[in-house]
Amino acid sequence: MNSVGDAFGWAFKDPAWLGKIAVQGLILIIPIVGWIATTGWLMLAFENARSGRNELPPAGFHLGRGIGIFGVYLIYGIVLSIPGFILNGIGSHTVSTSSGFSYTTGSPLGSLWNLLVQLVIDFLAPTLIVMVYHHGFRGGFDLANIWKYATANVTNSVIAGLIIFVGGLIGALGLIACCIGVFFTIVYSISIQAAVAAWFERQQSAPAAPMAPPTPAA
Repeated sequence: MNSVGDAFGWAFKDPAWLGKIAVQGLILIIPIVGWIATTGWLMLAFENARSGRNELPPAGFHLGRGIGIFGVYLIYGIVLSIPGFILNGIGSHTVSTSSGFSYTTGSPLGSLWNLLVQLVIDFLAPTLIVMVYHHGFRGGFDLANIWKYATANVTNSVIAGLIIFVGGLIGALGLIACCIGVFFTIVYSISIQAAVAAWFERQQSAPAAPMAPPTPAA
């Protein structure tokens, strides 16, 4: 990829992209097992992208490759969401309508916290993928090195996080296609994550540009 924007089209460079995404989307429907398998597919896609291969991995139950990053995402999501659960519990209230129906609303602060959590995870996602790829499950909790890697060039992390956030929005668009379409658009958004992480790793590892020579004194 020449730029991070190429991540949106990376999957389509594989002539067999449609079949691979369709089958992996069907696997994703399976609770838990399908989710782990698809995060394994993410790691294999990242491996291909970082190696310069414009090829999606075959669809399948890649449980061994997925369990590490799945566990990392799950734990981060739960831990970071705890304040949001508390805020929603404190700020929720029940509303009754004139028709006799009632519903419970959450706290605006809780909703704001949940949005911030999503943005933080998107910001860290490329780093987490790289760390888990190289160091396994424990690499996802090496907080000092994670933060050091993510902030070595904050601009790259922000750009990569924004692309992943947009990819997540694209993934959610599948709800329009009779709901079940979301599984296929999510798999496509995962291919975006893989390509972004490959771009991010390459950018973070690139040597710094040499400083310009000082201007000679007049």
